[in-house]
Amino acid sequence: MAQKIKICPDLIGGGVDEGYGKVADVFRRNLRSGQEVGAAVAVYRDGRKVVDLWGGFRNGHTQAPWQQDTLVNVFSTTKGVASLAIAVAASRGLIDYDAKVADYWPEFAQAGKAAVTVRQLLGHQAGLVAIKPPLTLADIADPERLSAKIAMQAPAWPPGTRQGYHGITLGWYESELIRHVDPQGRTLGRYFAEEIAGPLDLDFYIGLPASVDRNRVAQLAAFSRSELVLHLNTMPPLFAAAMFNPFSLAARSMVVAKGVKGGAHVFNRDELRILEMPAVNGTGTARSIAKLYGSAAAADSQLGLSSDVRDALEGPAVPPTGGLRDKVMQVDVSYSLGFGKPMSKFVFGSSDKAFGWPGAGGSFGFADPDTGVGFGYAMNRMGFHAFSDPRELNLRQALFRDVLGARTQR
Repeated sequence: MAQKIKICPDLIGGGVDEGYGKVADVFRRNLRSGQEVGAAVAVYRDGRKVVDLWGGFRNGHTQAPWQQDTLVNVFSTTKGVASLAIAVAASRGLIDYDAKVADYWPEFAQAGKAAVTVRQLLGHQAGLVAIKPPLTLADIADPERLSAKIAMQAPAWPPGTRQGYHGITLGWYESELIRHVDPQGRTLGRYFAEEIAGPLDLDFYIGLPASVDRNRVAQLAAFSRSELVLHLNTMPPLFAAAMFNPFSLAARSMVVAKGVKGGAHVFNRDELRILEMPAVNGTGTARSIAKLYGSAAAADSQLGLSSDVRDALEGPAVPPTGGLRDKVMQVDVSYSLGFGKPMSKFVFGSSDKAFGWPGAGGSFGFADPDTGVGFGYAMNRMGFHAFSDPRELNLRQALFRDVLGARTQR
């Protein structure tokens, strides 16, 4: 079992606005409980930062402290960030959610994908959960090679009839959409950096540039295979079982690249940090995640989401004809336009207008339009829950139930 790490009070930094002290209390308890190595949480409300806390160690081995500018890989929380880039492009008239992907990217029409819509692709309905044969790191680094290889993939089911989590692949398909509609032909990582992160002053990167000091990046503390076995009860049972069969759809969907094996700790390697993986390797601060989602929630003109796109993000998901059961995760999930929407077993935000997505290990970012809130939580000790990690859930509960008087979170 992983050793618990006790955090000294002077290793907690930042602050909260008046009225948000209960969030600080939970954050302090999380750190002192030994369940964290290092972490950060931030909340923006109506465009104003009201919570900004960090603490613990960015490296549990050296006990280097987590600082105000510490960055960390947030895994699938990156999907929401990437999907907001798609939303910005849609707001500028570059993408229509109900258009066919092949209208923008003709090569995508191969292997029975000609009728797949952008909405279906972003809703994990396209059946493109695994790449066969697996990509190499060199493929991922070369946009033209990557484009050709993912365009030729055949769906694992008739698109639009079922859904299954595109855990690794979604970001590459989103990037190709951006690359084909952007007049400058930029990848999603570059588009995000120049059109969103720059104007909003976000410290978040999809593909970590050489200019970023690596001493700022938190070391991921990943669980071992034996620890995973002891915590299988925190995951959907059929998904957990399938992950032990390398030929299953679930296991194949989690292959990053040929020769890349092991748990989350492999993302401590710079060769993976520098590549653009817009579904799994965004590196940034909780503050930037919260600010981005806060801009979406508050209809910030600087982000520039159109009213039609905001309505689409806040509206209900359009499920596949075969229902909500995810063929990879083996649970019901509500996917919409690259985000998740609240469901009975995963309640976040004050209403069903909320949208966002969590990341492996426990990170989470989302927008809550009814309260104008953007929320971001990030950590380097990997937890075992597919969503609502107890550390994150307790913080979210303190914010929405105890401070804002909104509904109970799950």
